[in-house]
Amino acid sequence: MQMTMAMLARTRPFPKFSVNPLVNTRPSLSPRLASKAQSRSVSLKSYIVTPKELSDALSKNVHTKISTAPQIIPVCASWFLPNDPQKRTGQQVFKEQRIPSARFFDLDAVKDHDSRYPHMLPTAEGFAKAMQEIGIKRDDQVVIYDSKELGIFSAPRVGWTFKVFGHPYVHILNNFRLWVEQGYPTESGEPGDMNDGPSHYPEPSINPDMVVKYAEVKEIAKDYGKEGAEGIQILDARPRGRWAGTAPEPRPGLSSGHIPGSISVPHSELLDSKTGALLPAEELRQIFEGKGVDPQKHIISSCGTGVTAAVIETALEEAGVGRADDRRLYDGSWTEWAQRVTERDRLIHKEA
Repeated sequence: MQMTMAMLARTRPFPKFSVNPLVNTRPSLSPRLASKAQSRSVSLKSYIVTPKELSDALSKNVHTKISTAPQIIPVCASWFLPNDPQKRTGQQVFKEQRIPSARFFDLDAVKDHDSRYPHMLPTAEGFAKAMQEIGIKRDDQVVIYDSKELGIFSAPRVGWTFKVFGHPYVHILNNFRLWVEQGYPTESGEPGDMNDGPSHYPEPSINPDMVVKYAEVKEIAKDYGKEGAEGIQILDARPRGRWAGTAPEPRPGLSSGHIPGSISVPHSELLDSKTGALLPAEELRQIFEGKGVDPQKHIISSCGTGVTAAVIETALEEAGVGRADDRRLYDGSWTEWAQRVTERDRLIHKEA
């Protein structure tokens, strides 16, 4: 009997991309960075950090014009959907209020400019160039944060991007709204001289094991309902109405609906309704359990353009649900899916 891809999921490891064995695509530190990592004290230990933890760490930053010591650098990753009713932009809120000396990571600029999909990962060269332009070095600790208006939203996508490119010290602030409410310092206006000019950031290697592409997701969707298809779970972070096909997508002309077999996990359900902060680990575990997510099975996170899918991935990591090497993110997500599948494929499902 011919075995489908989903049936094979039971008999072999989670499918990976084909990788040239002569190229090291795993994130690794150079001997110089490895030596620094062993000799210095990393002041932020966990991936998710509180405002107090960030404030305490920033107070220990040592920086002078001639210093080359690694820094703790806040990175604003604010981003708004294209149909935002107030027409806000990340750059706008960054200038209105930010953590002192923060850098701005522009999701609409640091991407694959050759792709027709909105937020596909940049090339390694493009990522390194973006880091150089905002003055981040390979051994700096970056703490990514969102706008106070939305709470946790796009910062996890930027944090995930740093990790895909092997940056060794990455954290997410939980969150900027609490930073402001708890009285920690902010600044506004046009950013001044936040760094000493472009930094040196070597071109990194990408870790393909963290990403899943359209062709593979399509095979998984085609196998849905067949024996063995339950081996891979797809979690969708979009609001339930868009997943169900009862609410429109924010991009004109794009059909709503969902990938066959996917589970609706709106990213807003993973956040505190008042603060927009990521919920505690135990509450996150209960939510995933209630959605029927099996931590022993492989997980793919998806959303509209690959942004809030990273909120799911961050919540899974914080809750300890699934192994890191069993979790991946669908970079193109629904925007790619809805444009590439055909009516003949019948791979856009809607609730009756």
